[in-house]
Amino acid sequence: MNQWENALSDLDEVASFLELPQDQTVILKSPRRILCVSLPVRMDNWSIEVFEGFRVQHSLDRGPAKGGLRYHPGVTIDEMKALAMLMTWKCAVVKIPYGGAKGGVICEPDNMSSSELERLTRRYTSEVGIILGPEKDIPAPDVNTNPQIMAWIMDTYSVNAGYSVPEVVTGKPTEIGGSEGRFDATARGVISTIEEACRVTGTTLEGSTVAIQGAGNVGGNVAKLATDKGARVVAISDVRGGIYNPKGLNLWAVAARTMKTGSVCGTPDCRDITNEELLTLDVDILVPAALGGTITMDNVESVKARIVAEAANAPVTPEAERESFSSAVPS
Repeated sequence: MNQWENALSDLDEVASFLELPQDQTVILKSPRRILCVSLPVRMDNWSIEVFEGFRVQHSLDRGPAKGGLRYHPGVTIDEMKALAMLMTWKCAVVKIPYGGAKGGVICEPDNMSSSELERLTRRYTSEVGIILGPEKDIPAPDVNTNPQIMAWIMDTYSVNAGYSVPEVVTGKPTEIGGSEGRFDATARGVISTIEEACRVTGTTLEGSTVAIQGAGNVGGNVAKLATDKGARVVAISDVRGGIYNPKGLNLWAVAARTMKTGSVCGTPDCRDITNEELLTLDVDILVPAALGGTITMDNVESVKARIVAEAANAPVTPEAERESFSSAVPS
């Protein structure tokens, strides 16, 4: 199943458990609004490249939609629908008055210059601006987007509005109204969840071995915070691959390697591994912090970690989740 089918499967399971009325379930299965846009962008070599972008608003019942914007070559409309639905659940379970949304552009940001990314972002904002706004839909950083991109969105939206509208995005730089602590907030939530899981299972984060799939904003900060808590981070990866050292990673060396080459691969005193190998390492805690659907029926039986801390959006498919749970519960 793709991510949208996975999300629908999860919804059916939870709706049955909660005994939701059928009419409510039917409504929740359909996104409120889907906007697909064509984005012609002038590249640095003066050619025109046309990108495809999306913004999906799953629910507006509890308030304006809230959700990230990602730049990735693997973006699909089904992925955006699934992630928008997940944002609806996130906002609801923590009882904040927002609905769920998600946006994406099909592109490879690693192959684009800063000026090309700025032109792409401003064009995207202009095209989807008709459904954005503090009372409508508020984007945030996600995969391959950051505070700078949020600043470009805010500026473009403000120019069209005729006045500054800092509340149109979250995750923007603090200099223009962003919140302090926003950069590592998600990672701190992951660490808190891991500590609670350790408490329930009778273990401690201190002294545990940790493998992290994803070295971006979430994964990178989880590595730092886990190390600060006394855990031993033995593996981390990015889109190009991963590194492993059973004695523990030197995060300063990992950061230096990433700054120099754009990847964690090749960090001194570490063995290069694949993302697939990382998921099967014999560690206490596994943190999938990259893309969704990385733990499936094809590899779930090879996952050895006692705790899987889902830092990405839906990194475990419903079937794999059920398989993992059934194998963990004595018959």
